[in-house]
Amino acid sequence: MQEIRLTQFSHGGGCGCKIAPGVLADILARAPQGIIPPELMVGIETSDDAAVYRLNDGQALIATTDFFTPIVDDPYDFGRIAATNAISDVYAMGGTPIMALAIVGMPLDKLPPEVIGKVLEGGASVCREAGIPIAGGHSIDVLEPIYGLVGLGLVHPDKVRRNADARAGDVLILGKPLGVGILSGALKKGVLDAAGYAEMIRHTTQLNRVGPALAALDAVHAITDVTGFGLAGHLLEICRGSKLAARIEFNAVPRIALAEGFAREGTRTGASPRNWKAYGPEVTLPSGFADWQQTLLTDPQTSGGLLVSCTPSVAGDVLRLFRDNGFGAASVIGELMPGTPGITVV
Repeated sequence: MQEIRLTQFSHGGGCGCKIAPGVLADILARAPQGIIPPELMVGIETSDDAAVYRLNDGQALIATTDFFTPIVDDPYDFGRIAATNAISDVYAMGGTPIMALAIVGMPLDKLPPEVIGKVLEGGASVCREAGIPIAGGHSIDVLEPIYGLVGLGLVHPDKVRRNADARAGDVLILGKPLGVGILSGALKKGVLDAAGYAEMIRHTTQLNRVGPALAALDAVHAITDVTGFGLAGHLLEICRGSKLAARIEFNAVPRIALAEGFAREGTRTGASPRNWKAYGPEVTLPSGFADWQQTLLTDPQTSGGLLVSCTPSVAGDVLRLFRDNGFGAASVIGELMPGTPGITVV
């Protein structure tokens, strides 16, 4: 098992292998309109983290799916990261996960059963931590290793937190530091040491279980998680859905120190320029903004942090919830205001 490098099979790893936002928007624009029952509280209209279906006056079902190719070589860690990332979408809607289904695609002629078993074992360990079973799933024989989950959760209909309900005057709070994609790029280049790898695993396997507590605050208006489109891309989804403009202070944005160092040296993933190509015209950068800074804003975050929009009066409460749940890097990074949807960086 130690001789097999999972990343050698994948053309892009983790959330960095997502379809670029511009291409995805073009594909979805060509898709026919489906049935929209009145019980469907959240669908595809604002590119939110999960679908939400009202069951009754006290319960709504959250449904999401997320899977990708390996971002690391260790099969157990790959399973843990993929499962943490998938469950995050339930937390981002303000919900509590109740069960998962496994999505498994493996090149059976190249990977022995014990390696595949380790991937599944890693995913199961995270689901146990989240307190949910893996109640089934589906597997196929494919050219690249793929693993992820269908995540199901419950939330009170009044506590659903969409990415489109932010309000002018809200402040923006980010729960995890940026830089996971950059660390994965350093790993592929063979320049990430054991301590850096441990830092990467620590962030990518930390469950965003603070989501329901955040949604319990009425003054928290919108939540999303930052994943493959980077901070700028997912903040733009909030801006577009809420019809607001955003202003963020780059120096206030939490970032992994080691990742910043690699970014300054030019390390990045292929997803960063693809992301910028898709939404760069909607982001205004200050004079002299460096390439490494742009890389951090567009860096694909696999299992990234929650991005919260809330009234300034509860910002302290939101930060305390984050820090009480182990998110010590959580910071206020900007604000929302009336205006054409877009981001201004200062």
